[in-house]
Amino acid sequence: MITKEMIDRINYLYRKSKNEGLTDEEKIEQSKLRIEYVKEIRERVKKQLDSIKFVDEDECHDDCCHHHHHH
Repeated sequence: MITKEMIDRINYLYRKSKNEGLTDEEKIEQSKLRIEYVKEIRERVKKQLDSIKFVDEDECHDDCCHHHHHH
């Protein structure tokens, strides 16, 4: 799960890497945090995409359908 602390740490390590550089341990930590962050984002996007339902216009003929069909 992406937490505020995780994002704060990623941002801190990024800023430090630009200003003064990171230790080897910090580089490893930064890499692990980024991998976890990207994994979480991918899972969220996949979940959203998996929940999308495509409706064929020809199949939509009930009152809740607001398309204008030309039959």
